Amino acid sequence: MAFSFQYLLLLLFFASPSSAKHSFRPKALVLPVTKDASTLQYVTQIHQRTPLIPVNLVLDLGGQFLWVDCARKYKSSTFRPAHCESAQCSLADSSSCSFCDSPGCNNNTCSVMPDNTVTHTGTFGIVAQDIVSVRSTNGFNPGRTVAVPRFIFSCAPTFLLKGLAKGVSGMAGLGRTKIAFPSQLASTLNFHKKFAICLTSYSKGVVFFGDSPYVFLPNVNAAQGLIHTPLIINPVSTASAFFQGQPSSEYFIGVQSIKIDQKVVSNINKKLLSINKKGYGGTKISTVNPYTVLEASIFKAVTEAFIGARNYTRVAAVAPFEVCFDSHNVGSTRLGPAVPTIELVLQNNVSWFIFGANSVVAVKDNNVLCLGVVNGGKNPRTSIVIGGYQLENNLVQFDLASSRLGFSSLLFGRMTTCANFNFTSAL
Repeated sequence: MAFSFQYLLLLLFFASPSSAKHSFRPKALVLPVTKDASTLQYVTQIHQRTPLIPVNLVLDLGGQFLWVDCARKYKSSTFRPAHCESAQCSLADSSSCSFCDSPGCNNNTCSVMPDNTVTHTGTFGIVAQDIVSVRSTNGFNPGRTVAVPRFIFSCAPTFLLKGLAKGVSGMAGLGRTKIAFPSQLASTLNFHKKFAICLTSYSKGVVFFGDSPYVFLPNVNAAQGLIHTPLIINPVSTASAFFQGQPSSEYFIGVQSIKIDQKVVSNINKKLLSINKKGYGGTKISTVNPYTVLEASIFKAVTEAFIGARNYTRVAAVAPFEVCFDSHNVGSTRLGPAVPTIELVLQNNVSWFIFGANSVVAVKDNNVLCLGVVNGGKNPRTSIVIGGYQLENNLVQFDLASSRLGFSSLLFGRMTTCANFNFTSAL
C-alpha cells in the first residue's frame, strides 16, 4: 500500500495537461558527464526553469536530491515552493517548516538539508519544484528532449558551492531517495527504475536513466554480460546533516575479501567490511571521491601486498598518493599498465577486477606510477570508498527495483570506452 500511495502522489504532482497531450514516453534518458581537470569532479548539465537555461551540476552518485543555488540569479516563472505538509514535502521526507527568501517562496515552506558532499558541509534549504529538461535516448543516440514540469529539488544558499568545480550551480543527487534523479524520472515517465554511469577522464562520459541497451561505438552494448551483486542499505544516514532516523542514500556493496594477483590479502579485519549498528564500516561507491579511500589498516595490508606481488622498489610519494614506484620496468597491456590485478570479492561469490588502467596513476612524466588509493586514517565512517578513478571506463548499473548492482569490468577489454557514446542526435 505504501508504494502505491507514493506512486499516486508522484503521478498527481508530476502530471500536467501539456504532458497529457503527448503520447511520447521515452524508455530512457541520457546526460553527458565531463571531468573537471582542476577538482577531478564529474560535472553534468541539465536544463531547468522557464525559460530553460543550462545548469551545470557536480554529479553526486549517493546524493539525496538535486540542489541548486537559488540566491544568485535564479529566475523562473514556473518556480513553486513546496508548502508545509504538502505531498511534495512528504516525498522529500521533510519534517521541518522554515522561513525563506527564495524566488516565489513564502513562510509556509518545508525544508530539507542539502549537502555538499565534497566539503562535507550541510545546511537547511527549502523544497521547491520547477521544470527540468533532459534528452531521451534509444541507447544508441540522444533523442527528443523530455520536460519534467514539476521536478522536486532544494534551493541552497550560495556558500554551499564552495569547493565545487568552477561554473557549477549545485549538485545532482542520484542516491536512494524518492526525490533523487533516478526515482523521480522513473516514476514520472514510467520506465524501469534503473540507471547506469559510465565515467571517463577525457571527452564525455554518460549517465543513463532507464534500462539498457547502453551502446558505445563500435556498436558495443555494455549492458550485456553484467556481473551482479546485491546493494546494501546502510540504516544510518552518512550525510553531513540529516533528520534523525533517515537511512543513508548512498550505495553500499558487500566486499568479502580482497585479492592481489589471486592471493587473498591477509591481516584485514573482517569486522571493518560490515556495517555496524551505528552505520560505520562497509564499502560504498562514490563519484565525489576522486580515488578509492581505504581505512588505515586495510590501506597498509593492500599496499604492502600490491608492492610485494612484483617486488617493486618504492620511490618518494607523490601527493595525494603514498605508494609509488618506478615505471620503467612495467609493461603495457590493453587493460593499462601490467601491474598486479586487484580483485574485490563480493556477495554472490562474484569479483570486481581492477586492472592497471584503474589501479595506478602515472605521475612525473610517466616515470613514476602510484597506486591510486589514499589512506582514510583510523575509524573512518566507511571502511572502503570506491572512488571515481576506479569507476572510469566501467559501466556500472544500479537496479533500484531489485536492489542490485551490475558492473561490466573495464571496457577496454571489449574494444570501447565510456567516451564512445555517440552524442550525435538521432533526430
